[in-house]
Amino acid sequence: MGHIQTQTEWEEEMSGKILTFVHHELYLELRYLAPALSALSYRRYEGLFTFATDGVYLYYAPEPLLRIFKKNAGFLDRAYLHTVLHCLFKHLWMKGRRDGRLWNAACDIAAEFVIDSMDKKCTKRILSWLRKDTYDTLKSKGQGISAAIVYQWLREQEEEKVKALAAEFYTDDHRFWPKEEETHAPAVVQAKQNWDKTARQVTFEQNRRGDKKDAGEECFRLQVQAAKNRRSYRDFLRKFSVLMEEPHLDPEEFDLGYYTYGLSLYGTLPLIEPLETREKKKIHEFVIVIDTSYSTSGDLVKGFLEETCSILSMREHFFEKSSIRILQCDERIQKDDEIRKEQDLKRLLAEYEILGGGGTDFRPAFSYIKELRMKGELKKPDGLLYFTDGKGIYPENKPDYRTAFLFLGDYDETAVPLWAMRLRLDPEDWMHEY
Repeated sequence: MGHIQTQTEWEEEMSGKILTFVHHELYLELRYLAPALSALSYRRYEGLFTFATDGVYLYYAPEPLLRIFKKNAGFLDRAYLHTVLHCLFKHLWMKGRRDGRLWNAACDIAAEFVIDSMDKKCTKRILSWLRKDTYDTLKSKGQGISAAIVYQWLREQEEEKVKALAAEFYTDDHRFWPKEEETHAPAVVQAKQNWDKTARQVTFEQNRRGDKKDAGEECFRLQVQAAKNRRSYRDFLRKFSVLMEEPHLDPEEFDLGYYTYGLSLYGTLPLIEPLETREKKKIHEFVIVIDTSYSTSGDLVKGFLEETCSILSMREHFFEKSSIRILQCDERIQKDDEIRKEQDLKRLLAEYEILGGGGTDFRPAFSYIKELRMKGELKKPDGLLYFTDGKGIYPENKPDYRTAFLFLGDYDETAVPLWAMRLRLDPEDWMHEY
């Protein structure tokens, strides 16, 4: 006698067929998204009314999935793509200290904007007035429509409007998104890295296929690029650490057995002395340049400096002989503060005054560093960070040390020299007023 299928087994089978159908519909119109559409494994989870993800699984509940497919199959195409876009745009891992409710709404608006811009048959819908008005308002600001920008705009809206927007753009469930304290868990880090790789594959496929570059495709490309340029400032700063030896007892290289045996045998003569040095990655010589031109807000500069000093003041980032120079520069060098120990950082924060207000020219800072090196006051820096809005004159020649420009918001990619690293900062990533 053959096996009689249970209701649960039937629901599983039908759910699998529906998800495969949705996947295929999206693939037929968005072939370059193939790596992303196949990146999530399906997992049943009772109690959901729509899709959810943690960056590894696409969670669903059979009963609403079957019901929605019967009444409004097109919603599933949008919801599936919406959830995948959250992962591609790194929404799951970028919340930081932001207000969770506003961040969820901002991410939904950003994802829905991209889907509506794509204007594909399988995801097409009539735009409500609220939806169209929201897009028009955000586009009029000329800053793009990323989750971080939408979040800032939502903070300025009244409560009733925020509620209306959250309801209008709600599409998937965010309950499995990593909490702030989980962001460094191995599984969470691995999921993010997998999506970084997937985003690169999608970009390669989009470029290789040479699909028609309409407004929707360009909107998607810009969002992926923006997500690529956003990463933790703390992690970015670690790139400038260098491996050097410093005086320190290294217990991992110290054999206590031989040491105590020598003492017991010879009295005061151990067989092996403990190592006096250990290799550590830390800041040795480093330069931070603050753009203090008229277009850069004093509050943002102070917030950035506080975050930078907070990171650098961690004991593991300093050698005993570290040197960090913090320059203020608009169109000329306004001030040079040298930091050699943690106490210098505290003094700087307490007494820091922003000087400048002129135009922006990046070249004087590089010339000043060259002068310091010629005088012997500075050796070859481990790196230079230039905090700016990006609207200035860049040097033509590549320096012999690593250089990164940290931009406040969107910037002109074509203006930045190819030899420079770049990072797009959102003030919420390092400002503490939430």
